[in-house]
Amino acid sequence: MGNTPQTASQSGRSATRAVALVGPAGTGKTSLAEALLHASGAIARQGSVEAGTTVGDASPEARARRGSTELNLSHFDYLGDSFALLDVPGGAGFVADGLAALNTADLALVVIDPAPERAALAGPTLRRLDELGIPHVIVVNKIENARAGAIRDLLAELQPVSREPLVLRQIPLREGEEVTGYVDLALERAYRYRPGSESEAIDIPGAVAEREKTDRTRLLETLADFDDALMEALLMDETPETATVMADLAADTAGNKLVPVMLASALTGGGVHRLLKLLRHETPAPDAAAARLGAEAGGLYVFKIANGGAMGRLALGRVLGAPLAEGDELSVAGTAARTGSLFQIQGEKTAKLSQARPGEIVAVAKLDAARSGMLVARKSGAGKAAAAVGYPARNAALAIATRDRKDDVKLSTALHRLCEEDPALEWTQDDSTHETLLRGINDEHLQVVLGRLQRRYGVAVESRPPRIAYRESIRKGVTQRGRHKKQSGGHGQYGDVIIEVRPLERGEGFRFEERISGGVVPKQWFPAVEAGVRDAMEKGPLGFPVVDIAATLVDGSYHSVDSSELAFRLAGRMAMSEALGQCAPYLLEPICRVAVDTPAGTGSKAGSVLSSRRGQILGLAPHPEWARWERVEALLPEAALHGLDAELRSLSQGLASFTAEFDHLAELAGKHADEVVKQRAALAA
Repeated sequence: MGNTPQTASQSGRSATRAVALVGPAGTGKTSLAEALLHASGAIARQGSVEAGTTVGDASPEARARRGSTELNLSHFDYLGDSFALLDVPGGAGFVADGLAALNTADLALVVIDPAPERAALAGPTLRRLDELGIPHVIVVNKIENARAGAIRDLLAELQPVSREPLVLRQIPLREGEEVTGYVDLALERAYRYRPGSESEAIDIPGAVAEREKTDRTRLLETLADFDDALMEALLMDETPETATVMADLAADTAGNKLVPVMLASALTGGGVHRLLKLLRHETPAPDAAAARLGAEAGGLYVFKIANGGAMGRLALGRVLGAPLAEGDELSVAGTAARTGSLFQIQGEKTAKLSQARPGEIVAVAKLDAARSGMLVARKSGAGKAAAAVGYPARNAALAIATRDRKDDVKLSTALHRLCEEDPALEWTQDDSTHETLLRGINDEHLQVVLGRLQRRYGVAVESRPPRIAYRESIRKGVTQRGRHKKQSGGHGQYGDVIIEVRPLERGEGFRFEERISGGVVPKQWFPAVEAGVRDAMEKGPLGFPVVDIAATLVDGSYHSVDSSELAFRLAGRMAMSEALGQCAPYLLEPICRVAVDTPAGTGSKAGSVLSSRRGQILGLAPHPEWARWERVEALLPEAALHGLDAELRSLSQGLASFTAEFDHLAELAGKHADEVVKQRAALAA
């Protein structure tokens, strides 16, 4: 969005309707968006993802991968109706970028390919749409690649992962092995594809007449489940009016009672004009989306923040209710603010607007307090955060450091802006390992972020897997003296302590006590002794922080002149350091509780992967909420999480995911412990 603003005309047309393109990676969502833009006349020539000439996927990262790495926004008009397209990435590492925007959609097109064996890939998308209550239509793209019988098999595989009944709206026409057109079951008409233009109406071929009759009957019977009058007409063997069928399809789709299935080819344009007509007649008005977002009073639902373009920081959002104009007063988190310039978005191009009509998706400048997921209210409103989006778990992490220390300040600023744009990204400073950690969904996600970091902000970083927060503890107790004595003219330094050190139960942490009698160590020095003991615990004999021990000050001595807080702190440190080496120290590693969600039939394979990574399997059972899915629970060392996401996805067509939370510390022994200690020593050398 760094292009020079252009001028966009305004008109009094009805509210813009928002259509989301969602589905698995590689099914051609961006190509279908391109085909819709071309067929509607919004662009003069249809671009290609492979050639890097599409309106969407215009970033260097997307061009390099030939796939979406961020949300693509575009718009078009068709026969007087205005539409906004939200092309949501399908890749596991990038899908989060469009999830907040998906909340605003009036209708979703679930784009899949015609291979039945890949039908399960649409499951997570269909499940999310059901959870959000967004009406949706399945579009079988790449229909030119469909084998004979594929559509019937595809529906058989898809139906179990859809909560609503699937209704086939079209059946393919073939000449030999080639799909040359379709029969529209609702209209009872046949069409032959004509590349680059609308399909040509033809008579229904006799070869498919019987199937057309069977599939149309199935369509009508599904509609009749929600229409008593239609049911009565079917029982009386009456043929319903086409207008009745079309009205029922529109109403039942909008009401999430069923899911129509359409056929298309983004490559050749086959079926795209019919899809445009469906969008025109069956996409609900924005009122339902506003109600879903709790925005009946109107406002601007912000779904993304964009930084770094020629216009600076922009809040991307959908206008709900009344039109929005430059200079309008809004309430951002309860604070009054005025809108800056408004821009319409077409891929990376922007066109300046004086006013945005209801339903339109725009970029708004100067809303500095706005955040992703926020509903910015009109002047009289208070504004609020919308419902939680539910981003994927951040299962990948990198420790990063600038190649040039002079870039440290720039790094902090850049990471803040990148995380503001991408809610699935997080950066923290790890106090235990003193590393800057960047967390994301998977390794591919983080690699794209590092590329943006250097390209946009000029910050080059070194990256590596984060250090694991190992700890150490002790097996036995000892009593140890620590004496710090120094004389160098004037007041000297004198501190003398005897401490008892003993192990505690796992998870008890650290306890400091004293059993001093006779004032051999004055009370005023007790905190200094404890501080010295804690100093020594920061790095034990094995090189790691020490946990789960108790230290008791039992004896010592002091000097009325030379004793000081520093002297007793140093004495405490000396005593503890010498004691720890005599207490049979051993290594502890962090253990995480892991839950893997994977399609049915792959749970045992996921369990084997976890076991091979030193995991302890706790259970394998059907998923508590998702049909035809399984959940594997296990305890797994944190060190074994690296690369787990990729391995699980490789055995599940890319569908498996996991969550991991710290559970406890456990002893690490044998060659694994030796290797960790060796690496730590090499790092300290």
